[in-house]
Amino acid sequence: MKLSIALFVLTIFTMNNSFSQDWPNLERFSEDNKKIGPPLAGENRVVFMGNSITIGWINTRPEFFKGKPYINRGIGGQTTPQMLLRFRQDVIDLKPKVVVILAGTNDIAGNTGPSSLEMIVDNIKSMAELATTNGIKVIISSVLPAYDYPWRPGLNPNKKIPALNSLLKEYTEANGHIYLDYFTTMVDDRNGLPKKYAEDEVHPTAAGYAVMEPMVEAAIQKALLQN
Repeated sequence: MKLSIALFVLTIFTMNNSFSQDWPNLERFSEDNKKIGPPLAGENRVVFMGNSITIGWINTRPEFFKGKPYINRGIGGQTTPQMLLRFRQDVIDLKPKVVVILAGTNDIAGNTGPSSLEMIVDNIKSMAELATTNGIKVIISSVLPAYDYPWRPGLNPNKKIPALNSLLKEYTEANGHIYLDYFTTMVDDRNGLPKKYAEDEVHPTAAGYAVMEPMVEAAIQKALLQN
């Protein structure tokens, strides 16, 4: 019994130590990024940067990404400071024409500690500024509705997300970026995400992604036409 407990403690320590050494999870796409060459002539490469909602998109609706110059760089559970730390590796170095940023809900959930709305916006601003400096057009997505988080109940995301989206929209429009408003199209009367779009009311189903796809395609085309 004592040996089993010791092994359990050692396993937890090893996992936590590994996480602390690669907090932004740079290792996740490191090898995949090396295999991706520079964009081909005329290629309108787009990187999708985000969390589980982004990576869940390619897992749930792979046909949306198939045959398109779209690169998915979502990592489940991530917050905006983690994404900011891996932004150069997972976005800039891939030399896309457009980046689609969908981030912030895990910050509100406190996945990596307490975070104010201003902190979230600052991290997204930094990502947008890095992209702009490197000639990448920026699409900032609204955070999807969430009435509550199953893994962290009682944090009132139905109130915080609309406030965050207002700040994101204001920043985006003031700086010539594109604001992609999923929230208004998908929200229900509780400021939540209805089950028809997400069974857990946070992570979209195929039906939820089907709503998002024409919206992001339109935003990408608009970004590509920007001077």
